[in-house]
This record gives sequence, structure tokens and C-alpha cells, in this order.
Amino acid sequence: MSRVLAGGLCGVLFGIGLALAQMIDPNKVLAFLDLAGAWDPSLILVMGGGAGVTAALFPWVLRRSRPRLDDRFHLPVKRQVDGQLLSGAALFGIGWGLAGYCPGPALVALTLGTLEPWLFVAAMIAGSLACKVWLDSGA
Repeated sequence: MSRVLAGGLCGVLFGIGLALAQMIDPNKVLAFLDLAGAWDPSLILVMGGGAGVTAALFPWVLRRSRPRLDDRFHLPVKRQVDGQLLSGAALFGIGWGLAGYCPGPALVALTLGTLEPWLFVAAMIAGSLACKVWLDSGA
């Protein structure tokens, strides 16, 4: 139960951070991605802050033999960049650029009471399920 509670609290904290940084506003994100237009670089501070905290604290966390609430760390084991990874990254970027949402901010934006994040999350779930079916088919 403490693991679920800790996960929930971390999710709420992350969501508050996304809301404070305005990453749940698609117009803010699209302005950040619009390098040739009215570019808004303010999200660099958000991303730099996240990357900085990760770079500073991950080595300290990984010195432990295991996480506090699990029996092992669940880190990526795949070390090579392949076509599947590049295709997924490209599709993620295209979707982010078209909609102005990525998954975390879209989930937080569900609390705003507008239709767009609900449509995005529905499309995200449908795309995830379609991808799973496609990968499970061995195609």
C-alpha cells in the first residue's frame, strides 16, 4: 500500500509541477516548438530543471542496492538505438507538435474540464493498444 501511495503522491507532485510550468497549455508548448515563429523559450527552464535534478540525484539514488519501496530498480536494459526506437520517438514528437500535449501534461489537463485533453488521451490509448496489437502480431 505504501508503494501505491508513494506513486500517487509522486504523480500529484509531478502534475502540480506541470501545471505550474504551464506545460498543460498546448499553446505554450506549441509556442516553444515554433522556432521559426513567435518562439517562447521559457519551457527550456522547465526541461533544464528536470534534467538538472535527474543528473544530480540519479547517481546518488542508484548507489543504493535497491529502491525503498521495491526489490529492484526498473531501469531500461536496451542500450542500442534502433529503427523501432527512432520511429517511436519520431511519432511521439509529431504527435506532441500537432496536439501540443504529451502524455503527462494531457493527463493533468483532464482536470481542466475541456474536451481537447479527453480527445488526446482517448487517441493516445487507442494508439497504444493498436501498437501493442501490431507488435504482438510479430509484424
